[in-house]
Amino acid sequence: MSAKDLFVRALTASDARAFVRKHHYSGKVDTRSQIHLGVFYEGRLEGAMQFGPSIAKDKSIGIVSDTPWNGFIELNRLAFTERLPKNSESRAIGIAMRLIKKHAPHIQWVLSYADATQCGDGTIYRASGFHLIGIKKNTSMWRMPDGDVIAKIVLEPGFSPGSSNLRSVKSKYGKTGSGTSTSFLKEIGAVCLPGFQLRYIYFFDKTARERLTVPILPFSDIARLGAGMYRGSRRGSVDSDTPDFRLGEDSASLISRLHNGTGKVT
Repeated sequence: MSAKDLFVRALTASDARAFVRKHHYSGKVDTRSQIHLGVFYEGRLEGAMQFGPSIAKDKSIGIVSDTPWNGFIELNRLAFTERLPKNSESRAIGIAMRLIKKHAPHIQWVLSYADATQCGDGTIYRASGFHLIGIKKNTSMWRMPDGDVIAKIVLEPGFSPGSSNLRSVKSKYGKTGSGTSTSFLKEIGAVCLPGFQLRYIYFFDKTARERLTVPILPFSDIARLGAGMYRGSRRGSVDSDTPDFRLGEDSASLISRLHNGTGKVT
């Protein structure tokens, strides 16, 4: 059996979230996700991919000029088990990209981030045709005094998440008022995780690439800047694999709901 034997189809939001909570390194879900795709191998669910709006969509949309409000999405969560054969991750993403391109043609590009403070530098994205457009030292992910890791944006005064779970983070740690999240985090003894955050983009629309407002970086910059990480361990070089594709069935109906023009699944 090989990666060619996997199958991708739509999942319910509840099934996808349960899988992500169990298998994603963070143990957390993104409740903004709107497209939920499962990766099946030998009849068992072995992976999940969740797509939806960016957490700071008003800022991210400017990465490509003249992008409609519903013209891009983010790969919010990606989780796979160890049972999948080699190259399964890039193959599954390739299938997902083909599904989105076919059934949601108004989406011009996909954004995703690699967390090189806890997980990896984006080997899967590079193998799946994504372009590297950002490498920066981490200022986003903080380890709280109780050991939990959070994104500091959820503590920002102007941040208004649609999820009660995210709203409760402020209550949990006692964040009130208009003070900056960084100052508050330092005051309570939280620690910014060492490492990097990498940003990747995938283009459906060739004109979107022409409208990119930031440079595409060579993958060699990851090693040059010391940002390499694989499965939570530091490394000095980057690698990739060659994805192969097969279109899964039963996913088109869910993705096609994005045709309502709002970017929302109804």
